Amino acid sequence: MRAALDRLRLFNIGELLAHPGRTLMSLTVMGVSAGLLVSVLSISGSVTGSVERLTRALGGDAVLEVTGITDAGFAQDLLPAVAATPGVAHAVPMLRAPLGTGEDRALLLGADASVTALGSELAGPMGAQAAKLLSTPNGVLVGAAMGRAEGERFELGGQTVTVAGVLDDETSRKLNGGHLVAAPLPLAQRITDRAGRLDSIQIVAADGADVARLRSALTDAVAGRAVVADPDLRAAQAGGAMQIVRYSTLMSAVAALIVSAFLIYNAMSMAVAQRRPMLSLVRAIGGRRGPMVGDLLVEAALLGLLGGAVGAVIGMFTGRLTIDLLPAAMVQSVEARTEYMVPGYAVPVAVAACVLASVAAAALAARQVYKVAPVEALVPVGSGQADVASPLLRGLAAVAGVLTVAAAITVAYLDLGRLSLAAISLAFLAGLLLCFAATGPIVRGAAAIARIFGGPGTLGATTLERAPRRVWATAMTVMIGVAATVAIGGAAEDMVDSATGSFAALGETDLYVSPGSMEAFPTGPLMDPELKSRIAELPGVASVDPAQMAFATVGGGRIMLQGYPTERGVVRVGSVDRAVLPRLDSGEAVVISRDVARSQGVDAGDRLVLDTPSGPRDVEVAQVIPYMSAIAGVIMMDLDHLREWYGRPGETLLAVEVETGADPAEVRAAIAAIVPAGYHVDTGDEVVTAVSSSMRQGSAMSRSILWIVVLVATVALLNTLMLSVLERRRELGVLRAIGTGRRFLLRSVLAEAAGIGVVGALIGLLVGAGAQYLSDMALGHAVTIDIAYSPDPVLLVYGLAALLLALLGSIPPAIRAARMPIVQALAVD
Repeated sequence: MRAALDRLRLFNIGELLAHPGRTLMSLTVMGVSAGLLVSVLSISGSVTGSVERLTRALGGDAVLEVTGITDAGFAQDLLPAVAATPGVAHAVPMLRAPLGTGEDRALLLGADASVTALGSELAGPMGAQAAKLLSTPNGVLVGAAMGRAEGERFELGGQTVTVAGVLDDETSRKLNGGHLVAAPLPLAQRITDRAGRLDSIQIVAADGADVARLRSALTDAVAGRAVVADPDLRAAQAGGAMQIVRYSTLMSAVAALIVSAFLIYNAMSMAVAQRRPMLSLVRAIGGRRGPMVGDLLVEAALLGLLGGAVGAVIGMFTGRLTIDLLPAAMVQSVEARTEYMVPGYAVPVAVAACVLASVAAAALAARQVYKVAPVEALVPVGSGQADVASPLLRGLAAVAGVLTVAAAITVAYLDLGRLSLAAISLAFLAGLLLCFAATGPIVRGAAAIARIFGGPGTLGATTLERAPRRVWATAMTVMIGVAATVAIGGAAEDMVDSATGSFAALGETDLYVSPGSMEAFPTGPLMDPELKSRIAELPGVASVDPAQMAFATVGGGRIMLQGYPTERGVVRVGSVDRAVLPRLDSGEAVVISRDVARSQGVDAGDRLVLDTPSGPRDVEVAQVIPYMSAIAGVIMMDLDHLREWYGRPGETLLAVEVETGADPAEVRAAIAAIVPAGYHVDTGDEVVTAVSSSMRQGSAMSRSILWIVVLVATVALLNTLMLSVLERRRELGVLRAIGTGRRFLLRSVLAEAAGIGVVGALIGLLVGAGAQYLSDMALGHAVTIDIAYSPDPVLLVYGLAALLLALLGSIPPAIRAARMPIVQALAVD
């Protein structure tokens, strides 16, 4: 053990310290990769973690929860039946409702005296201040973030409430970040105008009760009018809403990690080449190859560990800045206010990924130690057999690449839902395997491009041909940067364009009135029932059609209900066949999106049972439609039946048509004058723009990460060329000594970089175009719309920009080669 530590200290750590530039570059790219991984994992973890924290803080000792199918909840008369179920020790009723939007978003919570049985974060304050709440007219407790003082009075849902107490900072942090108003249950029901209704019943089991049997008994008790689930159901549903953003951003972060692995490979290959004299000496005095390789792997693990640890810390801060880029529709779809938090697994996963990538890359490079004999170890890199892949290995890579292409196409074509997104990863893997099999043509192509630059290019081409593996690895860093930019960025643009086109029918309506911005789905609150008639009476208004949207639980998953006045033949979705509207109007049938059909195992013409607060409803699936379902699947039905079945009287959206000859601007101004403060009055075109902007906001995160990948590729090329220059110091010194000018050497290194960069970029464009096509199909299955493949010429600009950024990395080593002192270069051992 002591000998191993001494070898590691002298030969490995000593070498890292002796080459600070190379070490710093390796640590930097690993740090960037770790930072991206932590940032991405923290973004998705913040959404689900916020829901989990709020659920735990409110649920306390509850083992099950009876929750509403929609945010309208269920009738309070279910409570006695639930409380009387054998095995139930305490049944604690609650009402939960969102307050405000955006930065002012908060949660109203109603509970009665039984809340103390939960032992939750809320139970203590409500129990301790019960006397204040009861003695204060319309008294409420508020979180610290609400900015209210004890005794202050304010309007809430048409009721004047008084702050009976303010929760302390520690409790506030656990309860929706302090954005909370807690009220006695009857007051909360009056504030929300939901007398006799509940959202949740928290179940505390009796001692020794079997939870599975208790769940079954409670399911029978609620008879389909509510959902009996584990307390973490809300977190699971929030995680489902995050899957698309999480996968797309994670793909981009993994691309950066792969680029980093190629850099480590090149760095360790150079390290082995530089240490050949030392390695041959150790071999000559009896050293074994195994420990030498092990030392190199430990060295690589240290690089991955240190780079990953530093990058993880940076990723915590960058994730906090990125959380604000989440689409409004996604944030609005979850109950809890999203608070930034780093999941416990994020840092270990990121560091472990960096260590594994670094060790795997180093293992490929360290194979040279096994192949090089003691005498051959003194031969320059690229001249010995260690730098040439065997024909058998290249053949196996070609076969594996073809099989992987077939697998990627199969996965992309099959409708596997969000699992189809695996086709994108398979496409990139296939590209790497096929490129490895074509190492020879890639090197010759890079050399041919370098020779275009004349004499300096010929020297650069010779250098490239001497190190085929280094050339391949460096070209792959450029390829991945360009391919990822083209494929993932292009697929995101195609998805946004196709999704925007699917909502184009919204632009045919003159004006929309909604309580909140149309960037998010208008799921509430319900509008004043008289608002529709007041708008209809305004001069210039031809018609006003109501609609309602609401999130609901179907089979354990979250979907969105959409209700339209089908008796008037009105549905704001162009893909719905108008011939099925009479069946929707009668309540016999519904229209569902593809992901709902897939999850429920039904198709057009099949029967579907919907659990509703008014009891199960057996309906026919009239049509399965493509619909942008990145947040949730969709079930469309008649508005009156939605109101009746789900206990949600009213509407969340009004579509207004302007009379012919009337001035739309004047009608819009008149509507804005009579709607409540905070309501939005938007034109149809503005609504389409708002919907598309929310989707573009989500794709912007992955695109920004892609450009970071390109920057990592730039650093990788810079480091690789710098190492190449340092390795050839004696050779460059000899050239300078016999009269070669500095400009010649400068152009030689630039020609070398151009050869690698152009070949890598061309391959990247080809791989990226193919991967984009497969990505379009895979994304189409994931978000259940038909995405049209569009090879936008702008992507060529992206590819060229990525290439130019990568080539910028060649300038510092080229200048280093040109300015290298002759005496210093010739003095290299």
